Amino acid sequence: MSWQCGAAQPILMDEEVVQRAVDEQTPQDQAGRITRAEGVLFNEVVTIRLDFKYILKIDNLWDFTSLTRLHLNNNFIKKIAGVDHLVNLTWLNLSFNRIEKIEGLASLRKLELLNLSNNRISVIENIDQLDALTHFCIANNLLEQLDNVLCLRKIKKLFTLNLSGNPISKEDDYSLFIAAFFPNLRCLDYRLLSEETKKEASIKYFGAVEKMRQEELQKQQADDAEQSQRAELQLHTDAFVEFLNGSNLFKSMFKDDPEAETLQSVTGVADLLKTFEQEMVELCEQVFEIGLAEHKQREAEVNAFLSGRTKVVTDYQKKASQTLIEFEEPHQERTWELQQLSDQGTLQVKVGHCNDAINQLSDSLMSLELRLNKQVDDIIKELDINISDMVCSFTETVQGIFAQCRYLEDNYHRNVGDIALATLDKVASGSMIKDMSGDARWLFTNRNMVMEALATAHDNHLMKINDRETQIVAGVSAWKVSLIKGIQDKELKQNPTNLKYIDYLWEQMEEFQLQDL
Repeated sequence: MSWQCGAAQPILMDEEVVQRAVDEQTPQDQAGRITRAEGVLFNEVVTIRLDFKYILKIDNLWDFTSLTRLHLNNNFIKKIAGVDHLVNLTWLNLSFNRIEKIEGLASLRKLELLNLSNNRISVIENIDQLDALTHFCIANNLLEQLDNVLCLRKIKKLFTLNLSGNPISKEDDYSLFIAAFFPNLRCLDYRLLSEETKKEASIKYFGAVEKMRQEELQKQQADDAEQSQRAELQLHTDAFVEFLNGSNLFKSMFKDDPEAETLQSVTGVADLLKTFEQEMVELCEQVFEIGLAEHKQREAEVNAFLSGRTKVVTDYQKKASQTLIEFEEPHQERTWELQQLSDQGTLQVKVGHCNDAINQLSDSLMSLELRLNKQVDDIIKELDINISDMVCSFTETVQGIFAQCRYLEDNYHRNVGDIALATLDKVASGSMIKDMSGDARWLFTNRNMVMEALATAHDNHLMKINDRETQIVAGVSAWKVSLIKGIQDKELKQNPTNLKYIDYLWEQMEEFQLQDL
């Protein structure tokens, strides 16, 4: 079923193959010559054709982060892999290969056209998240279960579907079935679906479609609620205040306190515990609200940095481009003149003039790059200072509130201790205490056991409070360090340079100097 290449031998998709494909599609005009001399930046390539290359495995596409169209049809590919990072893809052609399973596409959320025709696929799967998909071609494969196509109903924008050449396309009422369950579909197997066909399909499958619609609606509502909860929790986590908008911390303090429930039957303890919980929850919610507000401010600061960096880089690119344009036209005239010269002495003089112009160009470009580096360094330093101030302020606020939490715990421990001592005295004197549970009566027959239980509980409660405080402070501090280091590392990798073009110019001049030797 796959495309046959005769005696052609499969090859690895190595760097040389990828580079050759990029070079082949680079224009042959003056702009293309400059581009090749400078070196094509893979992260700026938007389309690449790797069809009819006898490729066995998809590889070496890591740097093509801006790619929107990828042609890999008519190869020997057996597995869809190595494209999950190409998140800007809108067009992917993998037809006429040897693929048996649909996989590795979940992250391609911008994909609009997917062509998997003429492969060996028996199940449609793992494309539920491709909600931008409008064209899906999977003709001439091994699809046998018509119901399997229903998984495509989740893709609401799909309006062109090609299933021809599969076993399912030969089933009775195949076209009516597809038309009924895909009311937004316009084309099936490269043919327009007529209104008459859609009407007939709607009548025939009305009950089944309505039942499925209700089931999908209920599932969608449940999924939306779950997704909303996950998104909310992620926001709280990013702000380092997850689970602080309630009594979670308080309950965790008493989770490993076996005597806490026993003590509540002692008169006065339950009221103390209720008051303690209310006050603790109020403090936790203070941290929660402040944390969300601080997160929003930190996010705004980062966005302001990114905007500022984009502005200075764009300004650099405009000036560098203008400098190159101003250099290129007279340089072409000078090189044309060099080509006409036959006198070695005159040639060397003219080459010297060209070298002076190249030196001047190099100095200008280097000056622009140095200025860019200085500007980017300055805005990174400004970001570092502003974020550090925010983190410091947030940390101090958190530490102040958690100090109040420890005060509440100390106060609760002291008051419960007073009640416990009074209760021990009553029990020791033989007084019967009403409403006290049997477990509590047994506990208060041993003074050491009571005091040890209270001390252990107090230590555990403080440990829970301290651990949560440390988690917030350490988390936001580590985030700040990671943020600045990540930006600095990225700048080192992305720092623009025109050195390749300058090297090309020097090599060009050397060729002129050597041509008559």
